[in-house]
Amino acid sequence: MIVDAHCHVWPDRIAPQVLAHRPAGLDPVGDGTLDGLRRVMDEDGVDMACTLAIANEARHVARTNEFIGGVDRDRFVPFGTVHTGLSVEENLSLLDANGIRAVKFHPNFQGMSLADPAVIDLFRALAERSVVVLAHVGEGSDAAASARGASEHVRTVTEQVPDLTFVACHFGGYHTWAGVLSAATGSGAYLETSWPPSLDGLEPKEVSDVIRRHGQGRVVFGSDWPMARPGRELAALRDLGLEEDALTQVTGGTLADLLGLTPSERKTPRAGSPA
Repeated sequence: MIVDAHCHVWPDRIAPQVLAHRPAGLDPVGDGTLDGLRRVMDEDGVDMACTLAIANEARHVARTNEFIGGVDRDRFVPFGTVHTGLSVEENLSLLDANGIRAVKFHPNFQGMSLADPAVIDLFRALAERSVVVLAHVGEGSDAAASARGASEHVRTVTEQVPDLTFVACHFGGYHTWAGVLSAATGSGAYLETSWPPSLDGLEPKEVSDVIRRHGQGRVVFGSDWPMARPGRELAALRDLGLEEDALTQVTGGTLADLLGLTPSERKTPRAGSPA
């Protein structure tokens, strides 16, 4: 079972506007819509995708969660949004109202540090509800954003909220491999593999060493679609030379367990290695 932990989606009418601004300075390889993602999943052999939604401002949390809570759960796992501009109770209520059990946190776009006491308090409340938190970690659009999502905060989160299932995107240090090695690796977080524009731009031995050091059961595959193609990222993982059981865990087994997913009867086409 292949599960992609990191796919951004927007309503059909909004997706072109968002992608036209080249978020994070990247050129998209997909259209950012649910239908577009489903097509790519079928082409690249992905069974389930975590669909991520982010509200940059507190006033958009309700509408964003309503959209993401309505995805097709046969193929998608909705990751909603929270914001410290709302009370803890309001955030939890909006997740509950839409049946959402996982959230995406983005210090770059949301303007909140992973180490902010209000964020830690919110994470504690999410941990009590067994809500999974997946967060961007590493370089942001400017120095302030990079500081909000710095790798060192991974240990702050996991040490202050040890019961939280915390998934650190980009191996816990996007474009800051030193942070991956010094702060994220060996932490209490799960590390997610996306590295747009592609994981194949990193040295394979360095990546495989991090996976082995951190533990193959604590690393999960993510593509960061529509900024990267799932098939290309899966090919990069397969080229690392991991043992078959490790590859099975990383590409879906571990995340399926965390999210309570079961293999679908649906058979998705298995493509080779799309460009």
